[in-house]
Order: sequence, then C-alpha cells, then structure tokens
Amino acid sequence: MENQQVANPEQPTLISWAILLLLGLVWGSSYILIKKSLVAFSPIQVACLRLSISAIAFFPVFLWHFRKIDWSKLKYLIIVGVTGSGLPAILFSTAQTEISSSVAGVLSSLAPLFTLVIGIVFFGASAMWSKISGILVGLLGAVSLIVFGQNAGIEGNLWYGGLILVGCICYAISSNTVKAHLQEMSSIKISSAAFFIVGVPCLLYLLTTDVLTIIQTHEHGWTSLGTATLLALAGTVMATILFFKLVQVTNPVFASLVSYLIPVIAILLGAYDGEPITFLHISGMALILAGVYLTNKN
Repeated sequence: MENQQVANPEQPTLISWAILLLLGLVWGSSYILIKKSLVAFSPIQVACLRLSISAIAFFPVFLWHFRKIDWSKLKYLIIVGVTGSGLPAILFSTAQTEISSSVAGVLSSLAPLFTLVIGIVFFGASAMWSKISGILVGLLGAVSLIVFGQNAGIEGNLWYGGLILVGCICYAISSNTVKAHLQEMSSIKISSAAFFIVGVPCLLYLLTTDVLTIIQTHEHGWTSLGTATLLALAGTVMATILFFKLVQVTNPVFASLVSYLIPVIAILLGAYDGEPITFLHISGMALILAGVYLTNKN
C-alpha cells in the first residue's frame, strides 16, 4: 500500500523507542564526524559533501519512485529539503569551527522546544503542560552552556552556538511540515526527493571549489572524505529515512526527543577524542535526560 495515512498520532510503541534510540546513536556520532571532516575541508565543503553524497546514494531510489512522488506537493518537499538538511548541514559545520562536538551535541537539544512552539503557532498542534515543562527543563541544560560555558572553562566562541539554535528551528519547521503536509507520502519518497532537490545544487557548487585538490594533496584529505561519506550515508541517508518514518507514526515532538539523547553520545565521543568534560556538561546532560522523562510522563 503506497500511502501510509495515520489519522491520529499513536502512543509510542517499543519499535518507536528503538528507532529513537538508534537515531540518538547515529546522530550523536555525527558531531565528531563533522569535526574530523573539518580537518581538511571548509564548513560549506563539508556540508555540500554530506548533501551531495546523500543525493548520489538516493539517486537510484529517486528514479525508481519518481513517477509515484506527488509533485503537487513540491513546495513542501523543497521546504523539507532546505530546512531539514540543507541549511542545518551548513549551520552545524560552521558552528563547529568555534565550538566542540560535545557542546554542539548538547545544544541540539533545543530542537524539541522549537518543534512544539512552531507546531502550536503555525500548524495548529495542541500541547500539554507536562510536555512543555519537560521540554523547558531540557532546554535549561542547553541554554546554560551558552550563558555560563566560558566561565566553566569550556573553550571556543560559544556564541556560535546561536547557529545551532537556528539549525534546530530549521529541523522544527521540517518535521512539522512532514507531519502536516506529507503524511500520506512514504518516508523513502520524501527523503529521495528532498535530497535530490538540495543535493544537485551542492554537487554543482563543489565542482567550482578546490575540493578535489584538497582530497589529493591535503595530509588528511582522504580521511576527511571518509568521515564525510560516513556522515552522509549513516548520519544523513539512513537517519533521515528513520526520522521521517518516526514523525509519521508518532508525532513531531516525540520524534524530536532524539535531540535529548544525542548529547549523551556526543559528550562520550568527544571525551574519547580528548575534549574536556566539565561539570556544566554533566549537569546540562542530566537536565536534558530529566526533560525526556517529564515530557513522556503520562
């Protein structure tokens, strides 16, 4: 059956939680992969490599489903492509030139708040105070990093965390658009169309840069290309399909809770790579996990 219509968002099932945990592991690893890719490439090159490789990986799927995609919803597919992949890829890569992968991962927990607010204001979603309180508790842990981070010994220009904030708003717009306007289109069709829309321009841009020279001459060119490829195939292709599916079978706010799990993985991997873990990291992460509990408490 081509269309997958869900009249009302269901309570999360065991499979929904399993997908959420898998997404947390994959996306939590993305920040360390971005960091390794930035060793050789510029932020825009990293973003465009990620999106171009994703588009190439999706291209056979895109051709297979081309006639079955509802192109009357092209504007929504463009919105999802730009806000769900294009802009965040650039924003997160740029932010990580000044902040650590650990901080970037923790700040990504802002997404559920914006998902809820944008859903209420622009998409007519309802909200319960219990969910709002949980999201705000998690948000407190993230915001504390920007406000108190440098005083706690966290290095870098933490105001670049504002780029993460804008990226989270983009994710919120994308997930709400999927739920409101692309509910009847399968996640594989949404993903293949969205990545083709943003991936082709990125590939054309890369051809105007020195990316091939960097790969061949930079000491870490091939290594950075490898991490960018892994970032694209796992952190973008596979994870995007799973995320859109999760939005369809549950709701945007539940799906965005993956942003609460990401910091745990990001911090652990950052520590493994030599990034310092401060008390502020731990307390922020604790607040985020508390937010997960409160948001899903009946």
